[in-house]
Amino acid sequence: MEEWKRSIGTLSDEILIKLAKMLDNSTCGWRQLANAVSEQPKFRCSERELTSCSLQVLTAAGSPARTMLTLLAERSCSLDFLLHCLRKMEHQEAVQFLTTAVAEQIQITVQPQSQEAAPGSNVVLTCRASGPPGLGYQWFKGKQEILGESGNSSELVLCPLSPTHQGHYICRISHGEKFVFSKWAQVRLIISAGCSSSLFPGSVSGLHIIQRPQSQAASEGDTLVLECTAEGNPPAQYEWYHNKVPMPQQKTSSLRIPCVTTAHRGEYTCKVFNLYHEVWSSTATVTIGPSSVTDASWVEVDRGLESQEVHKTYLPGTHPLASSPPSAKDVYATDKVALLIGNMNYIYHTQLCAPISDVHELTNLLRQLDFKVVSLLDLNWQEMHSAVTEFLLLLDKGVYGLLYFAGHGYENYGNSFMVPIDAPVSYTSEHCLCVQNILTKMQEKKTGLNVFLLDMCRKRNPHDDVIVQPGLLKVTANIVFGYATCVDAEAYEVKREDVSNGIFINFLKQRVCEDEKVTVMLDRVAEDMGRCVITRGRQALELRSNLSERRSLTDRIQVSQCSASSSARNLQWAIAHVLPESRYLQFDCGVKVQLGFAAEFSNVMVIYTRILDKPDEIVSCSAQLTDFPEDVDIDLKKSNQESLLEAGCLSLIKEELPSPETHSLYTHIRSLQRLKRELTFTICLHYTYSNMDEEVQERQQVTVGKPLVSKLNLHEPRAAHVSSASSSFSLDSFNVPGCSSFGEDLSLTGTASNTWSHHAQSASVSFTGGSPTSSRRANVPEETDSPEILDNPRPLVASKSLPHSKVNDSNYKFSDMYNFHSY
Repeated sequence: MEEWKRSIGTLSDEILIKLAKMLDNSTCGWRQLANAVSEQPKFRCSERELTSCSLQVLTAAGSPARTMLTLLAERSCSLDFLLHCLRKMEHQEAVQFLTTAVAEQIQITVQPQSQEAAPGSNVVLTCRASGPPGLGYQWFKGKQEILGESGNSSELVLCPLSPTHQGHYICRISHGEKFVFSKWAQVRLIISAGCSSSLFPGSVSGLHIIQRPQSQAASEGDTLVLECTAEGNPPAQYEWYHNKVPMPQQKTSSLRIPCVTTAHRGEYTCKVFNLYHEVWSSTATVTIGPSSVTDASWVEVDRGLESQEVHKTYLPGTHPLASSPPSAKDVYATDKVALLIGNMNYIYHTQLCAPISDVHELTNLLRQLDFKVVSLLDLNWQEMHSAVTEFLLLLDKGVYGLLYFAGHGYENYGNSFMVPIDAPVSYTSEHCLCVQNILTKMQEKKTGLNVFLLDMCRKRNPHDDVIVQPGLLKVTANIVFGYATCVDAEAYEVKREDVSNGIFINFLKQRVCEDEKVTVMLDRVAEDMGRCVITRGRQALELRSNLSERRSLTDRIQVSQCSASSSARNLQWAIAHVLPESRYLQFDCGVKVQLGFAAEFSNVMVIYTRILDKPDEIVSCSAQLTDFPEDVDIDLKKSNQESLLEAGCLSLIKEELPSPETHSLYTHIRSLQRLKRELTFTICLHYTYSNMDEEVQERQQVTVGKPLVSKLNLHEPRAAHVSSASSSFSLDSFNVPGCSSFGEDLSLTGTASNTWSHHAQSASVSFTGGSPTSSRRANVPEETDSPEILDNPRPLVASKSLPHSKVNDSNYKFSDMYNFHSY
């Protein structure tokens, strides 16, 4: 439910204090909670943070658990994940308390907005809240309650608008003795016919910031202090935000954080407000570095020809030979895009199990880092070629590009090759894609960072004697290769009954969200893999890089203006992720069926049916899907199943999956990239009347357009393919200006277009690749629904992965070779 998606920081102080008391113990308390939340890397606490929590017992009112909950709130930990961890700890008292507290807590979901309108017009102020049933609403104008029916509903209607309606309005939402107030909303009358000015201009009258927070650098263990002071009448109030996430405990003009760690680096802003006005401070960027001897002063000894020693002392960072590192403001991406390919179901080669879960988990993590991610499973040569073509068209100057491939591969003469699922038994470079050729084309886009993560074997291919000559690489100092294994070695996956993972991804997912230089992050992954007993001496991560700047996957996106290329990238990425809208079908017998869609990958979709309404005389009823086109891949034995697992959604498994309010049937559709026309299928309704034994059927044919990546027509050649002895995989087609399958026949609205410029000019949809409320969330199936039927549709599933701790478990032995499958 929606209330469980909120952050811990939305809980009241009263609830947090009571919950902390339950966790302030040694047997089933805050330390066990810290261990439970560590299954997600961004919530893992450092030793310094755990020590800081422990030291709270030395103060009279100190609470280690309260400090732990504050840390989780600052990292935007959701109530749903906290409840999951408490259940994992088997802390029944805390589970019961949190469940009850969230159900009873009043949370405003829609705040009333200030409005300007002409006399005689209709103005509606809306305030909505979630919480226990039977919430009461009271509207006030200033201190005077508005009586009557309009003043006791969630919507206050002012009609016709007159000068007496001008003023400030607020809504009180209550349930029993509990209540909350909304924000103030101002209603203002427009007298003149000209353009009205903004309600709250930049120099806010009556509220002025006189001291703004300043950017600064600190070392781990230091005390961070930021100041923001304002003048106003009524007096100003303060709310601090870290990386756009509110900090509930910081509500004074001075932000003070003792003993900072790298988790505290980032951007800080302060919202200053009073009864009538609101203004935001400028952003202060805080960089946190490790404490080291580099903080000491330099002493330079000049031994000249006359053997006279001249000592010169320099303060930290002022040595003439050591220029200061760039601040966090200096390093950013103009956009972030990623292409993830997982090949498993090879036609002529060993079948793999892990790529489906590896691609799924990496997609989740990259979306949290604001990457636009296209994730594809089981591509043949043409589809891989077309997918890479589209990926390159998403790149531009300063963009971070990431390519991940999991599947069969090899390396000959220093060049790496990704093997498509249709590669013949004795494949050569002609049948594969050369990674170095792709890198050459990426560099032509003047990208800010090029990251290749290759989870495949690097054994020599005895069938291929051709020496491929890729294009000349430029000296860009922005290339990072992360190979899952060393040269002439194999990469492995761990096969388990419930889920399989590649060794590389098992360790990468623990580190990829760390705010560190990419090479530093991958070095730590290599160290983690080196401590794994089961792969020691068999598989080791190899890192190749010429990265000279502190580029990180967590770097912020900064776009000075919405350029045509940026608009086109946003539209292209959006097109590949558009699902059909949920539909509601009415059958002649009176049964109403909901048809819904959810995305598992960019080319894999789940279709589900739910019976929403049926006459009383019908005792049994089910809506099943049939008659799918031959282009897509559907296992008929697993279609119309009662659970996602039974339908074949292996990457979308969740223990204790909450059952939907209405019984559903699921059908799993793969290989959408091969769909050549609109997706058409039949819904067959099976039902039985109470006074009849025979089953009755009704059928309706449905056309839902081209969902997800099928709009890109990856099955079609992009340009003439030139093959020669010196270059087995030509990417010349990537240089075709103004040409992309995104513009051939589809846009978000279905408007025909065949030019690149059309998308660049008409892209009205703004997709930034992620925000704290959208793409940073986990990659659960993106279900489409209509609000009139289901206001808060439940997410179908969440991901399940192999825990980091289990990879090092001694239960894995190489004596049992069935546990491992080489790529």
